[in-house]
Amino acid sequence: MLKSLYLFVSIAYVNTSFLSTFIHTSEESMTSITGHLASFSLWSSSSPRFSCSASKSPLQHSNRMAYLDFPYVSPSHKDLMLDLASTLDTRLNSFLNPCNLPPDVQSYQNDTGTAHAALHIRSGLHSSPIDFMLGSWLHCALPTGGALNITSLSAYLNSSTDAPNFLIELIQSSPTSMVLILDLPPRVDLVLNPDYLKTFYEDTQLDQHRQHLDKLSEVKPYFSSSLYIRAVVSPTAILVRIETERLEEMIETHVGPIAKEVLKTWLDVCAFGERGVGESERDWLRKRDDMSKSKTIEIDLGSNLPRLFGQETANRVLEALKEVF
Repeated sequence: MLKSLYLFVSIAYVNTSFLSTFIHTSEESMTSITGHLASFSLWSSSSPRFSCSASKSPLQHSNRMAYLDFPYVSPSHKDLMLDLASTLDTRLNSFLNPCNLPPDVQSYQNDTGTAHAALHIRSGLHSSPIDFMLGSWLHCALPTGGALNITSLSAYLNSSTDAPNFLIELIQSSPTSMVLILDLPPRVDLVLNPDYLKTFYEDTQLDQHRQHLDKLSEVKPYFSSSLYIRAVVSPTAILVRIETERLEEMIETHVGPIAKEVLKTWLDVCAFGERGVGESERDWLRKRDDMSKSKTIEIDLGSNLPRLFGQETANRVLEALKEVF
């Protein structure tokens, strides 16, 4: 979706954007796209210039696809996203309101049928520590052939706690290439709060997951072109590119288990950690969180949704998001 609004607004605050200008080789194109693309989440760059292929898809507007359908990704990719979404829903269900987005915002596509997206947002009850949970997927046919698929899931806490949020995003442009973004983004300055660093990142041994992936020959570091994104991720953030003919096996054997373990850590230590904050700190947290949401909606989504889906659809989605946030 894509800060998870394609965060979407991660949508999490999808504080990133979507697509960038295609250049020269397919590898450069993928780097450019993923570096600007997560406008459903929060982890790419801004103001890309990109359009989907004009060849029409067989899917029609009447055949709406739900968030949990994940219709365009591989079986292992879909199974992982379903497992993570189910775990979040099971553990947080009593804390969340139902999704009340309009049907044409929960699922939409462009006029040519070459770009499709689904969005699912559940806001937290006032008495809960959850701000909202957001899931999204994006499918876009590429002018060079093939397709770009992004799936995103994020969960955000409100100002009753300063614990980190949760974000995962999988960006895939071919059966052999994937970018994985997995993190518990901090919500305070780690230099000024060493106890926060110890509680959420050292004691939980989150860095072992990044170290595990770093040892695999198929995995290389992924560097976002956005300096802002590099500044807001945690020291244990996983931002990697996976290149292999055995991508399905990699998801099942490495990516899946790690993602599930990181989500479990977030649920146990962050969402249910009962870490309270004072009223003065709450004011600061609200301001910080609101700035993140505003940046995603007004800058990233506002400029990228029209390019992908047309102004009318973009306006409809943005207005619905503003009501939620």
